[in-house]
Amino acid sequence: MNLRTLFLLLIVVAIGALAALNWTTLSTPTTVSLGVTSIVAPLGLLMLGLTAVLAVFFVAYVLALHGSVLVETRRHTKELSAQRELADKAEASRFTELRGFLESQQTALLARMDALEARMNARARESENVTAAYVGQLEDQLQRRGGPQGPVNPPIEPSLRL
Repeated sequence: MNLRTLFLLLIVVAIGALAALNWTTLSTPTTVSLGVTSIVAPLGLLMLGLTAVLAVFFVAYVLALHGSVLVETRRHTKELSAQRELADKAEASRFTELRGFLESQQTALLARMDALEARMNARARESENVTAAYVGQLEDQLQRRGGPQGPVNPPIEPSLRL
C-alpha cells in the first residue's frame, strides 16, 4: 500500500469516526437555504451525503482513468510489438540483401582471380618458351662456332639481350 492510499484511508476513517461520534448533532434538523427556497433537514447528514457522493464519483473517475490508461498501454504495446516485428523483418531483409551482395561480389572476385591466374600461367609459359628459345639460340650459336673449343665467353648479340 503506498503513502497516498494510506493517507486517503486515514481521511475516510476520520470522517466516519467524526460522523459516528457526532451523530446526534449531524441528524439535528435545521433550516437549510437552497438559494431559491428553504427546507428543514439535517444539515450534517446532507453534507455527509454530499461527501459520500463526491467520494463515489472520485472513485469512479479514478477507475475510469485507470481503465483508459490500461487500454492505452495495451494499444501502445501492440503498436510497439508490431513496429518491432516490422523492424526485425526489415533487418532480416537487409541481411539477406547483404548476403546476396557479398556472394555476388565473392563470385565476381573468384572469377577475376581465375582470369588473373590464367593470364599469369600464360605469361609464365610464354616466358618459359622465350627463355627456351634464347637458350636454344645460344646453343646453336655455340655449335656453329666450334662447340666446346670455342671461346669461353662468347659475345652476346644485341638481339638476344633482354
